[in-house]
Amino acid sequence: MARRPPRTRRRLRGLAVALVVLALLVVAVGGVVAVLDNRHPAQPSAQVCFAGQGDDQYALAPAQANNAAMIAAVSVRRDLPARAATIAIATALQESRLINIDYGDRDSIGLFQQRPSQGWGTVEQIMDPIYATNAFYDVLIKVDGYQDLPVTEAAQAVQRSAFPEAYAQHEPRARAWASALTGYSTADLRCDLHEAEPGSGSAKAIQARLRRDYGKLPTKVTTPADAKTGATITVDARSLGDDVRSSWSVAQWAVATAADLGTVAVEVADQRWDRGADGWETSTTSVPSRYVRITLVPDED
Repeated sequence: MARRPPRTRRRLRGLAVALVVLALLVVAVGGVVAVLDNRHPAQPSAQVCFAGQGDDQYALAPAQANNAAMIAAVSVRRDLPARAATIAIATALQESRLINIDYGDRDSIGLFQQRPSQGWGTVEQIMDPIYATNAFYDVLIKVDGYQDLPVTEAAQAVQRSAFPEAYAQHEPRARAWASALTGYSTADLRCDLHEAEPGSGSAKAIQARLRRDYGKLPTKVTTPADAKTGATITVDARSLGDDVRSSWSVAQWAVATAADLGTVAVEVADQRWDRGADGWETSTTSVPSRYVRITLVPDED
């Protein structure tokens, strides 16, 4: 075997040294990045909300969760059973993926793909999610025994879909979300969200959204003197019902709408949800029974 010239061997040794130095630099930079990541954790790559526990957890995007919160709140406002919210959410998941779209088959539009030509209302009315949801419930409650029907049958009795069996696939997800948003399941709904932009929250916006979804609820706004501390809205949920379900409905509604309304914390009973935490945790302060405290992102970073 021919021997390599000395110059070639020197070049190879130089290349090996360079590779070792490069490897050490990569390790060093990686360590710095890891430290920085620990000090400033990366934002979640995708915002997502969950309802349920263990193996029975079901995800929705924040925009979908926002609409599910409205659908369930309207059912609470109307004093309907949680089953009504389950049927409505499952229907909207099938018809529009829980997004208030302005297109569909023929003249179908909105969350429930209702058709102006079929007497559901005008385009403007159907595109109003509160109107559309109430229109759905108006028909549902006239279905004899709807509470005991399978979701697919109850939904079909309202929708008259060409694909009636399609609603059934959404029942587990809809049931988990309806249970949390009507207050039957407590500390059961959480969202992994990006850090809220300073000033993106508004007490007036939350109050208006509460009135839109639940009706008139007494609220008290506390504005801190320090702009680095977010304002809080305390909601009196007693008018929605005589038990703790009413406050848990509002509390989990507040989590489901947090991405849209700039909410950074929600407190109810002895539980607290924080935007950067992993689910609900025991709070250091206790909120009075059937009240909910919502904290907004500060005006300044």
